[in-house]
Amino acid sequence: MSWLTRLYQTYEAAQALDLPQSEQIMPICHTPQNAHIHITINEQGEFLRASVLEKTQIILPATEESAGRAGSKPPPHPLCDKLQYVAADYKAYGGAKPSFYDKYCQLLDSWVSSSFTHLKARAVYRYIRKGRVMADLIAAGICFADDDEQLLTSWQDSEQPQPLLFKMLPKEKGHIEQGSALVCWSVECVGDKCPETWKDRSLQQAWIDFDIHNGGSAELCLVTGKEAAAAVNHPAKIRHTGDKAKLISSNDKSGYTFRGRFFDSHQAANVSFEVTQKAHNTLRWLIERQGYRNGEQVIVAWAVKGSLILQPMEDPELEEQDYDTFEAGWGWGDDDLAAQVISSSPDTPEVPDRVEHTRDLGQRFGHLFRHKLKGSHSAVSLTVTDTIVVMGLDSATPGRMGITYYRDFLSYEYLSNLEAWHRDCAWWQRASKEKQEAGKPKWYRCAPSTWAILQAVYGDIIKSNESLKKNLSERLLPCITERRSIPVDMMRRATQRAAQRHSFKIDEQWQWEQNLGVACALYRGYAIRQLGRKYAMALETDNHSRDYLYGRLLAIAENVEQFALDKAGEKRLTNAARLMQRFADRPFSTWKTIELSLQPYWHRLQGTYGGFVYNRKKALDEVLGAFDSESFSSDKALSAEFLLGFHSQRLELMVKKAETELTEQE
Repeated sequence: MSWLTRLYQTYEAAQALDLPQSEQIMPICHTPQNAHIHITINEQGEFLRASVLEKTQIILPATEESAGRAGSKPPPHPLCDKLQYVAADYKAYGGAKPSFYDKYCQLLDSWVSSSFTHLKARAVYRYIRKGRVMADLIAAGICFADDDEQLLTSWQDSEQPQPLLFKMLPKEKGHIEQGSALVCWSVECVGDKCPETWKDRSLQQAWIDFDIHNGGSAELCLVTGKEAAAAVNHPAKIRHTGDKAKLISSNDKSGYTFRGRFFDSHQAANVSFEVTQKAHNTLRWLIERQGYRNGEQVIVAWAVKGSLILQPMEDPELEEQDYDTFEAGWGWGDDDLAAQVISSSPDTPEVPDRVEHTRDLGQRFGHLFRHKLKGSHSAVSLTVTDTIVVMGLDSATPGRMGITYYRDFLSYEYLSNLEAWHRDCAWWQRASKEKQEAGKPKWYRCAPSTWAILQAVYGDIIKSNESLKKNLSERLLPCITERRSIPVDMMRRATQRAAQRHSFKIDEQWQWEQNLGVACALYRGYAIRQLGRKYAMALETDNHSRDYLYGRLLAIAENVEQFALDKAGEKRLTNAARLMQRFADRPFSTWKTIELSLQPYWHRLQGTYGGFVYNRKKALDEVLGAFDSESFSSDKALSAEFLLGFHSQRLELMVKKAETELTEQE
């Protein structure tokens, strides 16, 4: 019940937020629906005009039963509904679907006859009682019938364009049913500035008062602890308007929902009508406002007090100018965010003269990310005792939805864990071609996005395998929100794919570089959390680990051969690139092959680029000299640590490329 309680509390807190009407939570006793036909009448119930709506979602009044209606005889909505409900003459024009006009008219009549009536509801009731909705729509050119006054199911006139309504309605076996078009109303009254019924707050409140007044018997609500009208049917349409899956459902009295333990579902868990309406409307609002969608899987995080917060699966998208503005802070601890992000007086960042690439940019990124949290989100307004909830939803069947993940956090705990993820897994990431074309830098430093991790682990197969994509997202979520260790199988698979450089074509090397950055980030996070080993996001010249040094050797060898190929105008993979997988499995024996393959390039470059040759040979000697003789001669497979050495050395050489070429010319 805690998730219902948190959502109910969020609803109450959100009412105090100063939000535009379009961004407010949907009122209770209402449901979202896509409308197709807009009919305008006056307060006497006389038809004025009609139009077809294109992909327009409205909020319409609904009963508890109609909000989650299904089956062969679905209950009507009280005001806006399909033509088969609102048109008394629907059958007279050959409507193929069953008519539910009598039930619709009876429900609307009970509303307008009560003390909670409304002028616009009475106008709609007067109009539909005339029994000529279909006739007026056909006369207005909205709906279409043949010469025998039978509704068309397809458009056969090739000389005339297909009507807009036919394009909006779904097709079944190539035919449409005009009775499926949902009608919404506008009532033009003297002095009224809001004729649309779905936007009129007074009309919405009138229906809410009527619906609650006619609710079920009062029972103990397990959420509020008070006596209130109990909910019988709980809302659907949580993730989108076509979503039929429910979080709470107990209509299976002949199956095994509660048989053998309870006489009815209320004995298991009783929730009041008002609580379930407010909770589900809040969840729907949160998902639309800030949820992460992965097919039918949804992950959303929110502050109960309503403040916007950074989502766990969200990319912070730090811009390059941010890095040029902020300088790293040194010596801050894991829990420093509790004192700094939540405080109302953030410290002033230092402005450096230039970016220093030899420093540990992982620490630098962590400092900058903290400022991003403070500046772009409402973390400043949170207090230490505020609650943040992270919730994951998914459905195995069209009618049932489950909560796959749920955790309550104190605000400082959530933000601290989020900062730890982006700090521990911060590494150089390769921008995609689209980002570079948009003017983004080629390399940027941050934790990889969720989608980049999914692609790095399983490649293009992830695009077509929804269940695999959901599974990986579920396993990543606790790593982000709870500081759990990176799954070792995920880290190893990303490492293996990054080492398989030969499987990427020459024009796909940007994709390999992207995977390489992700693999390094995952291993760095794994090493920090599981092994207790911290790696700087910079070249560690004092790191004498065998795997790290072998990675540096491979990067230097690749740089030499690539330099020679570029000068010769050749476009192909280097030997170091082609043998990368073999090098990871058998480094000592493979290094002999790579070293011998460099000899022709040394001779080719010696005459023109002697300085380059001298510098690279010096770098090789420094790395080789750091090896322990016994570890160097071992052919034991390398761990993912070699990727850190390879990538750090490779980027260091890339940064110095322009300076090196200038030296060679001199």
